[in-house]
Amino acid sequence: MPLTRKAIPSPNYSSRGSAKVRLIVIHTAEGATTIESLGSYFQGDVGASSHVGIDDKLGVIGEYVRRDYKAWTQANANPVAVSAELCAFAKWTIADWNKHPNMLENCARWIAEEAAHFGFPINKLTASQAQGAGYGVCQHADLGSWGGGHWDCGSSFPMDDVLKMAKQFDPRESPVAEEDEMGYPEWFWDWVMWYTASNRDPAKRPAGAPKTIPQWAWDGQKEVQAVNERFGMTEGERDWIDWLAANKPDPRPKVPQTIPDRWWNDNKWAVDRGKI
Repeated sequence: MPLTRKAIPSPNYSSRGSAKVRLIVIHTAEGATTIESLGSYFQGDVGASSHVGIDDKLGVIGEYVRRDYKAWTQANANPVAVSAELCAFAKWTIADWNKHPNMLENCARWIAEEAAHFGFPINKLTASQAQGAGYGVCQHADLGSWGGGHWDCGSSFPMDDVLKMAKQFDPRESPVAEEDEMGYPEWFWDWVMWYTASNRDPAKRPAGAPKTIPQWAWDGQKEVQAVNERFGMTEGERDWIDWLAANKPDPRPKVPQTIPDRWWNDNKWAVDRGKI
């Protein structure tokens, strides 16, 4: 059964512009204990909001900002994220979390609904994936200073258990594969190679790829192709990738001393596909 979304509109929101959602972010409210009290707070002139709030009322969540708008709760990550505030505290122990099974189930159901709506897998992202180009689920803490420098939902939050439930509630027919190092499921890479580097023989189409390819996978395919063809890179990044592939001969290109994570991601894609 889909969640009932109790509308408690917040005036604190803005347009996403051209940004595409790739993150499902879980927070703790650190004070409000019901979706109603949290909604009342977000209705004030507080410069903050979240898409939804989740408490212990099984099957019911509060909706403060529509998912097509940008809520204000994780700084620079706001344009690419949908967010939920659990009526909980980051200091909770696992024993504390286990006293709130309805809240955890509601959270899992919300994750499943959002992932299905935006068409990407229910993957647990690492901090580098969340702050890079990964599609999936993370905690506020995984966004680091880019996302405001918070530590919720805390070290005891049962993320794995919640995601396991979320996959069971996923309304899509195709099972979700395990995430790979870049936050994409394994079938994605097989499908990209079949689509971009073969004659697309239907008999050789990867068995794990769903019949209908979701939009996030098409977006990812274009991104991989751009990297492979070396479009969209700065001259400095191209020089650095060539230098790295040649075993770092002297002199080192004039590039940042600390290489951006995005460059390492681009390099991995290029190396994996032999396009240096």
